[in-house]
Amino acid sequence: MKYYYYHLLSWPQLSYVAEDTKGRIIGYVLAKMEDDMDAQNSQSVPHGHITSLAVMRTYRRLGVAQKLMTLSHVFNAKHVSLHVRKSNRAAFSLYKETLGFEIHEIEKKYYADGEDAYAMRKYLDK
Repeated sequence: MKYYYYHLLSWPQLSYVAEDTKGRIIGYVLAKMEDDMDAQNSQSVPHGHITSLAVMRTYRRLGVAQKLMTLSHVFNAKHVSLHVRKSNRAAFSLYKETLGFEIHEIEKKYYADGEDAYAMRKYLDK
């Protein structure tokens, strides 16, 4: 729980919740800004990272995740990155087919249970 509080306090402008008509939370996105070093000119390059995205099962396939991702637009970023379990076909399809992310690399044993992750990126047009 501390991690989520830290996230919300550090990047409040990049975290959103979706509610139903009765005000109940049905989904959320937590995003943050990070810096990479550009190997060509040794400068820091900002990029966004989606830490967590979730939508209640009964509200999936209604565009909620896409709207949350759109709201969490990243400021002055070259790209947005995220990780997804190799076994999570539904999330992988959402990121690749609907949102336009591409596999950047496979990170072996990324998760605590030893499962690999797809490290995905979406490059942003300036």
